[in-house]
Amino acid sequence: MGRIGISCLFPASWHFSISPVGCPRILNTNLRQIIVISVLAAAVSLLYFSVVIIRSKYGRLSRDKKFHRYLARVTDIEATDTNNPNVNYGIVVDCGSSGSRIFVYCWPRHNGNPHDLLDIRQMRDKNRKPVVMKIKPGISEFATSPEKVSDYISPLLNFAAEHVPRAKHKETPLYILCTAGMRILPESQQKAILEDLLTDIPVHFDFLFSDSHAEVISGKQEGVYAWIGINFVLGRFEHIEDDEEAVVEVNIPGSESREAILRKRTAGILDMGGVSTQIAYEVPKTVSFASSQQEEVAKNLLAEFNLGCDVHQTEHVYRVYVATFLGFGGNAARQRYEDRIFASTVQKNRLLGKQTGLAPDTPYLDPCLPLDIKDEIQQNGQTMYLRGTGDFDLCRETIQPFMNKTNETQTSLNGVYQPPIHFQNSEFYGFSEFYYCTEDVLRMGGDYNAATFTKAAKDYCATKWSILRERFDRGLYASHADLHRLKYQCFKSAWMFEVFHRGFSFPVNYKNLKTALQVYDKEVQWTLGAILYRTRFLPLRDIQQETFRASHAHWRGFSFVYNHYLFSGCFLVVVLSILLYLLRLRRIHRRTPRSASTAALWLEEGLPSQKIAGAL
Repeated sequence: MGRIGISCLFPASWHFSISPVGCPRILNTNLRQIIVISVLAAAVSLLYFSVVIIRSKYGRLSRDKKFHRYLARVTDIEATDTNNPNVNYGIVVDCGSSGSRIFVYCWPRHNGNPHDLLDIRQMRDKNRKPVVMKIKPGISEFATSPEKVSDYISPLLNFAAEHVPRAKHKETPLYILCTAGMRILPESQQKAILEDLLTDIPVHFDFLFSDSHAEVISGKQEGVYAWIGINFVLGRFEHIEDDEEAVVEVNIPGSESREAILRKRTAGILDMGGVSTQIAYEVPKTVSFASSQQEEVAKNLLAEFNLGCDVHQTEHVYRVYVATFLGFGGNAARQRYEDRIFASTVQKNRLLGKQTGLAPDTPYLDPCLPLDIKDEIQQNGQTMYLRGTGDFDLCRETIQPFMNKTNETQTSLNGVYQPPIHFQNSEFYGFSEFYYCTEDVLRMGGDYNAATFTKAAKDYCATKWSILRERFDRGLYASHADLHRLKYQCFKSAWMFEVFHRGFSFPVNYKNLKTALQVYDKEVQWTLGAILYRTRFLPLRDIQQETFRASHAHWRGFSFVYNHYLFSGCFLVVVLSILLYLLRLRRIHRRTPRSASTAALWLEEGLPSQKIAGAL
């Protein structure tokens, strides 16, 4: 009858055989052997499954943590731990036209991965409120008295100094960046204001503040910073984690001869304020130009920059189109529209001998105002009376010439160059008037749908003003919506629609526009993008330290979880080996008296001791 021999690298006493009809023979032969082997097999199985499960579990948790990293950043409302020495700080002062605001940011030590950016977030005080302060008027008001600028800005810096730990002041960068108000000043006045800041601030404050930290930034820079800030919060600068993420093929600027790389699709931004409208989006592919003049214009509208800390790495190199359109904001557009109405009506009255709009009983019929509302335009001491007809389609048709579109290819509002957008693989966020027009009155902010929006806008325009006022008094609109919003909602809805679809040429069936006031319930300022860009080289020190540690202590590269279970497995193997060795010694000890008694029996039979030894 056949046998199956099983052996392993254990003492000879552990060799045994299994007979096909003698499975119970194992139990009968030595129950202790089977129990110990079962324990050993169970331990090995447990170790194996532990490693597999832990690897799977922690790998998934790591991915989930990575996925929700940016959401956690913007929803985290915990106070900043100012006692943590590994927390770093940065300060940005936004010197706008109407006032100046200071933002204090913080970030933990860089993780040492050269592919990751700093994890910057707004600092929060002990009451969990963002460390932000605003003062008025704007810094440009001191154009004729620049020596007073330092005193003007001191309250902001004192505010920041109270929140940033004193020991961190000397390593905390301070940036004073001026925008629209300063741009319109003569260069000599700009220089005088900046000189006063650069001279006086280092005398009274220990922040890291150099000549390049105070400047007047262009509208293009401001747009780029806004684009960086929003995409950072959305997590679009991270690596691709799974196949479900939207990706885009990118030709890295300056290396078009190389193959395109795949990375996360970034989001474009549309921002329509009261005076101007702005658009910014990544241009992933190399673009061609219709003429040399168009190429020259494009150079001023395309920004190419590297967000990474290593200039030799191209992973975070971006090409972004940024264009600002003065006069295309909601209020400025309405003013241009009224100016055109006034001028054309006066001219028609003169030519045709009419009195349209000169008296309340002969008003100008305005299709861009709600039905039956009465309004007035005053210019040069004259008053023109208007009455709304609430015709949304006619309003759109009336304002189309204000887009100033040309017949040239690749142009947008006002005939300005615009690189092509891959609409099927793009995403845009619309802020300010894009959000107010869809949400404040129509209550449909968020995912934009042109058909739904136009229907709601038509219904609103065609509703009598008395009914709209009644709804307003009942609180059916957004809490911050006022009568001015109600009066010009019809015009602004048509203006937003035309700018988006006719001006920027987005198709009517475009589905990837989200109108928003905030991102992840947080107001995202361009200052976040500014400090991200200006501190991009700071991780180099941490990366060098991390590289040094890795080269001298490679084992630290393994995670604690895996080290922990590896140690447990080794410890278990050692314990089992000791146990087996002790059991073997015990068997030998028990066999020795038995052998001695057997020898005594043979001696009684008259066999010599040498033969006994040979038999053994």
